[in-house]
Amino acid sequence: MRKITSLILMTVLVLSIMMSFKPSTVYACSCAQPQDVAAQFNRSQAVFSGRVLEFKEQRHLNGSLTKAALFEVSHIWKGGSESKITIHTGTGGGDCGFKFEKNKEYLVYAQPSTMYGGKELLVTILCDRTNVLSQAQEDLAALGEGKAPTKTANLTGEFYGLQRYIWILIIGVAALGTILFFARRKARK
Repeated sequence: MRKITSLILMTVLVLSIMMSFKPSTVYACSCAQPQDVAAQFNRSQAVFSGRVLEFKEQRHLNGSLTKAALFEVSHIWKGGSESKITIHTGTGGGDCGFKFEKNKEYLVYAQPSTMYGGKELLVTILCDRTNVLSQAQEDLAALGEGKAPTKTANLTGEFYGLQRYIWILIIGVAALGTILFFARRKARK
């Protein structure tokens, strides 16, 4: 009887851990006709140029995978006045993710969205007019001069977040539960 109970408890524990790794819903990327500069500007919450300082993949608790780019902002046309900003995008392919490269400069159009998870993030996608700065001359001419950031921001801690600690905590609790289970079982014998 104890073997059956132990087997059932272990099965429940393993299944509980496996259920936390459920697949996420994905959507295919389909862009209509590109918007002109004025329409994209009006639709965006943030429009700025800047250099990518860091770039990383993020797995969210709902299972979705995104990429985040930490920018050193050089000019702002719309949005905040901070010197750094984090922009999220998909991983590429069918999720409309934009491919940023570290140390390259971009003109970025971004808006709040929940398309890459349940939490609202500042997002840019392939369908936006976001582009490498050297290839955005038409946009720069239409946007004008822009302004320099006035607030110094340190987003490094926020950029790396607490996600890795959450996973460590979950694994630690599961391991502790397993150890306690077997220790208790051994003590009963």
